Amino acid sequence: MCGIAGIMFKHSGAGDNTGAALIDMLDGCQHRGPDSTGFALYGGEHTGELKLRFIVGTDDRADRSVELIKSALDQHGATITGDERVGDNYRVVVTFSGDLRQFAYAMEHAAPDATVISIGESLDIIKDVGSAHEVDDRYHVNTFTGTHGIGHVRLATESDVKSEAAHPFWATGFSDVAIVHNGQITNYWKMRRRLERRGFEFRTDNDSELVAVYLADKMAQGTPLNDALRTSIDDLDGTFSFLVSTKDEIGYAKDRLAAKPMIMYETGDLIAIASEEVSLNRLLPGQALDTREPPPGSYATWSRST
Repeated sequence: MCGIAGIMFKHSGAGDNTGAALIDMLDGCQHRGPDSTGFALYGGEHTGELKLRFIVGTDDRADRSVELIKSALDQHGATITGDERVGDNYRVVVTFSGDLRQFAYAMEHAAPDATVISIGESLDIIKDVGSAHEVDDRYHVNTFTGTHGIGHVRLATESDVKSEAAHPFWATGFSDVAIVHNGQITNYWKMRRRLERRGFEFRTDNDSELVAVYLADKMAQGTPLNDALRTSIDDLDGTFSFLVSTKDEIGYAKDRLAAKPMIMYETGDLIAIASEEVSLNRLLPGQALDTREPPPGSYATWSRST
């Protein structure tokens, strides 16, 4: 079943409590996905620096993984400016100016027991087993201030309950693109093979990762996100509602069958989208909200203004 949520504060000063807002929204739809919870958070961008987050575990192999990651970063010309261990994550900030895609693939192979879950100038993905509040207790998501973010609660149906299988998914090989998805892409392997023939690599068999890479590739070729979402409705087979975020934008797409629910609320200051209205009510308790349901086969994007 799964549940998705996203929020963007449209103007500087309109609000920046993105972490706390997404916790409230995901808590509202936690019944749709009790197994794991994740957040893709945007904020704190520093030009010329990249944030990388790895799942390294908590056993004896974790220390070895961190050492291997540091060595790989040095070998590929990335200079560490800050790092920390939180939960089973290793988060590192580096200066880097080379080929991002090849760098990202190299980091995927840096340590056999580590998994890259996000790379970006602004993006930071936090995901783990448990509820929104349980993940917050481990990683202090409520303290995050930023511009926008998307989140996901997962009911495991096709893979194990573990942090690596949780959503959001980063667009492997690209900076700052993340997705949360409710549904199933039935032409997954056909589309994946097309991208692999062009040199793209995938780290999971999850169709959400495919959609993220598909959109990121379109944007890398100069296609605006809004147009990439439009073509995705024709190119992707299956039933889906998904949210995608980049460093500057947030958007959604919904298939023409519209079997997967989505509801949105928009004001001059924010856009909030979720699987169920209860998530919006948790975000703005006690208010009568003028919500709407996106029609079948629709898509849209929003960006911040200064």
